[in-house]
Order: sequence, then structure tokens, then C-alpha cells
Amino acid sequence: MEESNENLLKTYGPGILVCLAISIPAWFLGKVFPVVGGAVISILIGMIIALFWNDKGKAAEGIRFTSKHILQAAVVLLGFGMNLGVIFETGKQSLPIIVCTISTSLVLAWLLHRWMHIPGNISTLIGVGSSICGGSAIAATAPVIDADDDEVAQAISVIFFFNVLAAIFFPIFGHAIGFDTTSGNAFGIFAGTAVNDTSSVTATASTWDSMWNLGSETLDKAVTVKLTRTLAIIPITLVLSLIRARRAEKEGTHASGFSLRRAFPMFILYFVLAAVITTVAVNAGIPVSAFTPLKELSKFCIIMAMAAIGLNSNVIKLIRNGGKPILLGAVCWVGITAVSLLMQRVLGIW
Repeated sequence: MEESNENLLKTYGPGILVCLAISIPAWFLGKVFPVVGGAVISILIGMIIALFWNDKGKAAEGIRFTSKHILQAAVVLLGFGMNLGVIFETGKQSLPIIVCTISTSLVLAWLLHRWMHIPGNISTLIGVGSSICGGSAIAATAPVIDADDDEVAQAISVIFFFNVLAAIFFPIFGHAIGFDTTSGNAFGIFAGTAVNDTSSVTATASTWDSMWNLGSETLDKAVTVKLTRTLAIIPITLVLSLIRARRAEKEGTHASGFSLRRAFPMFILYFVLAAVITTVAVNAGIPVSAFTPLKELSKFCIIMAMAAIGLNSNVIKLIRNGGKPILLGAVCWVGITAVSLLMQRVLGIW
């Protein structure tokens, strides 16, 4: 057992320590410059370092671990302190917006695939990644449509590019167009429906909370909306697998099938379980404030994950090779943003 733990430490320790070294100053700088926020500062530091640090050597595995598993742990920790009834109410409130934004992105991706002759796998991956949950949706969809590593890497790079733009500019944009700064409700729904990846949803919402001293109100709302939206991975990958199987049957080839375990992000279940624990504890008389340290830890874990994502970026390569995929990502991003704002107006949320 000790040997196993020692091997894990050797494998992941260096990369985790690098992310920790970035996240600590980013955390404090975020307190000094709340308009930017620790999450965005952490991403930017990571991106700058990545420009000069190509071969990450022994740190590579730990950085990947931080970008995925530490981020998922942060989302689970957010579940503590959240009431289950509030989660269901938020999901119900945001569902019409989620359906419309996902439909918009998928339709736009299909149209540009036809008009601009963008490869089908790239269009599918960017459309699904933009509309549902970025890298997680791409990772779940790729084996279903038999996408290769280059297609996956390009799609994730495009999604990441617009994630960073959203994390930096959406809080400024939200203030400029008149979102309520005394509550995190409207902006939280906007971040949860208009930002692609869970990482940037949390970064964008955290920045809004920091700007207007809202605690974690916006973050709670945005993450709940985002996790509701993430559930769309299951029906969409199922439909794609059926289409692929039918096409493969006609062509006499083999296609990868749908896997519920692969499509369903288990951290969503753990998030709900954390909220169940909180709901039961509060009903038993334990104050919600008892969960505050866990929520602070969650915010720090988000900043660590942002450092890892920044370190894994390659902005120069994306700009050099992106071309049509970047345009496709931009169209999907703008379309989702516009529909999210329009639906909030129609529903009287904003």
C-alpha cells in the first residue's frame, strides 16, 4: 500500500506542485484584483508559462490530473452547502434556455459543416463541445464517432480558446449590458448556459462573485445550471452512436457503441450526493455556515485547475492551424450567447 502511494506521488506529485505554486499567488492576486479574479489570473499565468515550457517531463501527468480530477473535486465540494430543493428549482428554471442553446449550437455546426466543407467529425465535436460541456462532451463523443487524436485535440483547443475569452470578458460584458450586481441569479444562469466548459463556467462565475462581493451565490447557480446542461451528453451521444451504427451497417464496417458509463460524468452524481448530505444536515439543525470551509476549498481547487488548463494550452498552434474550426467555434459561441440572453429576456429572468 505504501509503495502504491509512493508511486502515485512520484507520478502526479511534480505536476500538482507546479499547479499549486501558480495557484497560491493567483489566489492572493485575485483578492487584490477581484475584477479579474484568481481563476482568470491562474489561467493566464499558466498560458504564459506554457509558451516557454514545451516539454513538461515528469510534471505532465500531474498537470493533466489537476486539470481533470481536481476540477471535478472542486465541483463536488460546491455541492456542500447547497440545498437539494434549490438545485432542482434551478434546473427547472434553466431547462428551456439549455434546450434552446444546445439546439442552436448543433444546428449552426451542421450548417457550417455543409456550407464551408468543414470535416464532419470536427464539426460534430465543436458543436457538441460548445453546446454541452466542452472537453467532457468531446471526450464522450469522440469514441462514438471514431474521431482521431488530432481531431479531438483541435476541437478541444477551439473550445478552450473561447472558454478563456468568456472567463475574461463575460463578467465585463455582463456588467455593461446591465445584469443585476446585487444577485448572482441572472448572471449565474447566463454563465451556466453560455460558457462552454465547466472550468470556464466556474472561473466566469467566480469572477462575478469577486467583483460584487456575492460570496459563492453566482458560482452555485452557474454550476447547478451547467451540471443540468451536462446531462445532455447522454441522449446526444446515444443518438450519434445510433446514426454511426446505421451508417456503418450500410458500409459493412464496425462502429463504436454507446456507453452510459463513458457518457455520464460521475462527478455530477457526487455533486448531488454532497447536496443531499447538506440538505439532511441542515434539516437536522446544522447551520449552513458549517460548510463554508469546503466551499472556500472548492474555489481554491478551481484556481489550481485553471493553472493546469493554462499550462496545457498551445495558443500559437491553435491560431496557426485553426482556420475554419475557429470560425465554427466563434459562430457557435456567439449564437449560444445571443440565445441565452434572448431566452432570459423572454422568461423574465433578466
